Amino acid sequence: MDERKATVLRAVVESFIDTAQPVGSRVISDRAGLDVSAATIRNDMASLEADGYLAQPHTSAGRIPTDAGYRYFVDSLGPGHLNDTEARQITAFFRHAQGQIEQRLADTSRLLSQLTAYAAVVVGPAHDTTTVRSAQLVDLGSGRLILVIVTSSGSIERSMIELESGEQVEPQHLAAASAAINEAFVGAPLDGVPAVQTTGDPEVDNLIATTLASLAPNSSHSGDLYVGGAANMAGQFDAVSTVKSVLAVLEEQLLVVGLLGDLVERGLSVAIGSETGVAPLSECAVVVAPYKVDGEQVGSIGVLGPTRMDYPKALAAVHVVSSRLGESLGEAHED
Repeated sequence: MDERKATVLRAVVESFIDTAQPVGSRVISDRAGLDVSAATIRNDMASLEADGYLAQPHTSAGRIPTDAGYRYFVDSLGPGHLNDTEARQITAFFRHAQGQIEQRLADTSRLLSQLTAYAAVVVGPAHDTTTVRSAQLVDLGSGRLILVIVTSSGSIERSMIELESGEQVEPQHLAAASAAINEAFVGAPLDGVPAVQTTGDPEVDNLIATTLASLAPNSSHSGDLYVGGAANMAGQFDAVSTVKSVLAVLEEQLLVVGLLGDLVERGLSVAIGSETGVAPLSECAVVVAPYKVDGEQVGSIGVLGPTRMDYPKALAAVHVVSSRLGESLGEAHED
């Protein structure tokens, strides 16, 4: 595509993103600053339509971008930037972020939705890639213990253990059982129950056996899904049926988790229309990025909006928030 046609296409996409109205040659001339006649611009638009980058919804109307037009536009984008207010908002959010990982991920989805005005999705760490960082038995009294596990992703898992005897546990027995469990669990996958070496002390070994018996292997391999700003979808599409279809997709956790995981695996940061592979999202675009903790990819984050999405802003917001989320979870490990 020659430079002038690329300029015309970029102007059509930017104008349509701003106004949601078909774009005519006069708008292109004013917006792109091209020193050519309106007839030349119309010819370029007709050529772009013939090549599949633009479409004409009505015979008397201007043009709108096709998925191919959006794809060309996205592929030609340079690094996006957030304004100072948005950057400060992100900095303040992560400076004060606290609580367990589940709360942080839910809050992060709401932050990303506020920044972009689209629906935001955050996929938590998959259990089959999460390992145990530490494990500790804590005596709650009255014959009850709790096993507290801190994972490699920063989440905290708790399991209640009821002792049949209901008796008080001797502190030295509790400490020995906790140490043996911790030694066996550290580095092991979260979705299994590792074997623990017996200590030779009947009281300690009985505590270990009771604890292990109360644990069930975690069969959920996909990460949990956190959705923020789903209500934003209502104002993004003209057809109520489209809004309902998109909201229905957002309620399908496995579908959304699989979609984001597939896009990350394919190395895509943006999927437009049919590129998502999900029929109800044919009028949508998804911007996605993985987030990493201590250099290890543990989850993904993204926004879902119409194909006439503000791609530069969405890409910048997803990139910055995913990076800061990973840093924040990594810092939580060290605390």
